[in-house]
Amino acid sequence: MIQEDILTAIEQFDTIIIHRHVRPDPDALGSQVGLQTIIKASFPKKNVYVVGESDPSLDFLAGMDAIEDSTYKHALVIVCDTANTDRIDDERFGSGQKLIKIDHHPEVDQYGDMQWVDTTASSTSEMIYELYLLGKKRGLQINAAAARLLYAGIVGDTGRFLYPSTTKRTMNYAGDLIGYDFDRQQLYDGMYQIDENIAKLKGYILQNYELQPSGFCTIRLTKDLMAKFNLEAGETSATVGTLGEIAGVLAWVMFVEEDDQIRARIRSKGPAINEIAQAFHGGGHPLASGATVYSWEEADKLCQVMDEACSKYQ
Repeated sequence: MIQEDILTAIEQFDTIIIHRHVRPDPDALGSQVGLQTIIKASFPKKNVYVVGESDPSLDFLAGMDAIEDSTYKHALVIVCDTANTDRIDDERFGSGQKLIKIDHHPEVDQYGDMQWVDTTASSTSEMIYELYLLGKKRGLQINAAAARLLYAGIVGDTGRFLYPSTTKRTMNYAGDLIGYDFDRQQLYDGMYQIDENIAKLKGYILQNYELQPSGFCTIRLTKDLMAKFNLEAGETSATVGTLGEIAGVLAWVMFVEEDDQIRARIRSKGPAINEIAQAFHGGGHPLASGATVYSWEEADKLCQVMDEACSKYQ
């Protein structure tokens, strides 16, 4: 059983380094730092680190560690919530002694000495809690800090339990986690409360989106526009679901212009979009993915493919 093999590896290594995907969301951070917290609570003498670029909008969840390259020598490396190697944050992930992949996305790259991929799980955070349940008999322990992180990951990747990925297992695990002593209201505020400038951006999106007869919808947020609203690119993630609230929208893309690229946040209510995202330097789930384009002309090509996918689905 792969989970037992993963537990054995965790027991064997004194140094463990945990990675996740670039541009983290609550599940990426929740599974990554939740696993770190569980391991540290269970094995206090182990050195357990989490690495990757920080996202200011998620600093309320957890921070990252800064470690030297030499730390990877003789280390166990675990990558959470990342289907393909191109999206792993911090390219040193291959520098350890052993590599493990834990993920719930559809398989893109097979990497690592061990892989645990469960596409029936709502989130990688759900998988980490399952790992804890299996490891209890071997001494694995969980605390309120870990429960908070895993709960945040599950809530984030299920859209507050609204998405079809939510199962009875998901709800049972979430029910277990809220039994621990953490402030759920404070967590929800951190995840969903928005500042006034985000509220104004939502108003702009609702007044300026483009909707095609196929049900494909798009909005383009340029650097000049974000400067007008005094926003960084990462802060726009709070508005990604806005277009999905509009009747008749089947799938949508929010383009966010950065200095050297254009981020594409892709969502769907029907047609599978993860393979489309992969064709544009990205990946993700069938109904929620991300991609990157490097010009507005390439953005137009992505829109054309999405429009065709919506037309075929109808």
